[in-house]
Amino acid sequence: MIESFYLKEHLSFAEERLGFKNGLIVFSGPSGAGKSIFFNALLSVFGFNTSDAAVLEAVSDNELPLEEYGLEKETPIIFKSIKQKSVRYFVNSQNISQKALKQLAMNFISYLSLRDTGEFENSSLLALLDAFAAKNESSHEEKITSYKECYEKFTQAKNALEKIKAEESKINELKEFAAYEINKIEAVNPKTGEDEELMEFKKRLSKKEKIKEALAAAEVIFESERSVNNALDLIGQENALFDEAMNFLRGVFESETQKMNELEDVDIESVLDRIEQISALKNRFGNIEQIREHLKKRKDELAYYENISFEKKSLEAKYEKFAKELENAAFELSSSRRQFLKPLEDIINDYLEKMYLKPCSINISQTPPYDLGIEEMSVTLQNIDIKKVSAGEFNRLRLGFIAAANEIKSNSGGVLILDEIDSNLSGKESMSVANVLREISANYQIFAISHHPQLSSCANQHFLVWKKDNESHIKELDEEGRIEELSRMISGENITDKAREFAKTLRRDNR
Repeated sequence: MIESFYLKEHLSFAEERLGFKNGLIVFSGPSGAGKSIFFNALLSVFGFNTSDAAVLEAVSDNELPLEEYGLEKETPIIFKSIKQKSVRYFVNSQNISQKALKQLAMNFISYLSLRDTGEFENSSLLALLDAFAAKNESSHEEKITSYKECYEKFTQAKNALEKIKAEESKINELKEFAAYEINKIEAVNPKTGEDEELMEFKKRLSKKEKIKEALAAAEVIFESERSVNNALDLIGQENALFDEAMNFLRGVFESETQKMNELEDVDIESVLDRIEQISALKNRFGNIEQIREHLKKRKDELAYYENISFEKKSLEAKYEKFAKELENAAFELSSSRRQFLKPLEDIINDYLEKMYLKPCSINISQTPPYDLGIEEMSVTLQNIDIKKVSAGEFNRLRLGFIAAANEIKSNSGGVLILDEIDSNLSGKESMSVANVLREISANYQIFAISHHPQLSSCANQHFLVWKKDNESHIKELDEEGRIEELSRMISGENITDKAREFAKTLRRDNR
């Protein structure tokens, strides 16, 4: 539940601090007093809306999965928003985005605005029907699980088969392209490091003549070798270092001369062609390692294309098997759902009858399999599309589904925020709505705006919203204050004795 709420500087409100109990909590007051503004602030602190309030703060005692949002777990949970240059949101003083805040709050808050069709969406109707079926048949949950598992396997097989059929339609083109690239790479068949060796070889070829000329010119040094040794002997110097250097030079010259002789036998054109072929592959596929990886990839693809007929046959067998399993699982689930459809409809219509509303019909039609089953559900009221019924009928119909869900699911600890649920209703109809809300308030903390004394008289807490000098205020009413506000709601600003007596009767009957 929401234990308390604080707001500061929110439109017509200066500052308010309120404490809440469990059960049905009603806000009433003259039109334009600020009830909707207050509800906007209450929703904003939980991320459902955005407000310009300087500060909003709500304290809740609900158990929430804070860790999933990167928040440390504390009790109670304090929700807060602060407006400076922009609105910032906090949970237990830890920053949180508005989107994540709303997702977190939706674990315990349900907000139903005017013309909210959430209860009548196919997924919501199926969830309600499944909850009712599971409550009455222990094996229903297993049927749902079985269907979902079969649907997942069927979908995977279907997607794989569709993919392979799409590939099969262009298989020849793909095979030709893969074979073309394989042949192109294998025709060259570059070895690791070969490109570097060839470039080095090319450099030597380009300098061959210069090296030969330089070696020939430098060989004169050997003609002076004896003269240098004689001179060193005459002056008494050791010649070992000179001999060692000359031997080194002689080895270098001989090695280079041999290499030059080997170059004479090289087919230069073939070397240049080889370099060009490898360069062309590198420009297309990357370095030599990447070329070889691409070759392996294309070979694997070609092998796959060659075996695609076998793969297709295997997938078709899987598809048929999973389709049959899905058909059986869908039949079991659908049979169970249809078995409990009428009893569920009866429960909802019992609540509608309490609110003086004609019975509704829950329609179910078969569809191709999808993730939730093979049913599409919808609701009509006296064969009229619910989008076309009056606002009063729509709100009571919606409340009938909420009440049925509460009875079936036995929800506990949730918060239900209603936006003028009893608008456009007569006094008798408003009283019927009040009775249903009071019934489900055993499991919900319900916040409601009301302009009717019937609903307000049933509240566990009654707050008055009023405006003075263009500033809105809220206060919790004591018993005397409640009688006075109910009287105003009955007769208007000029309260009559008859209105007061009726107000007292309402309170006496609805405590």
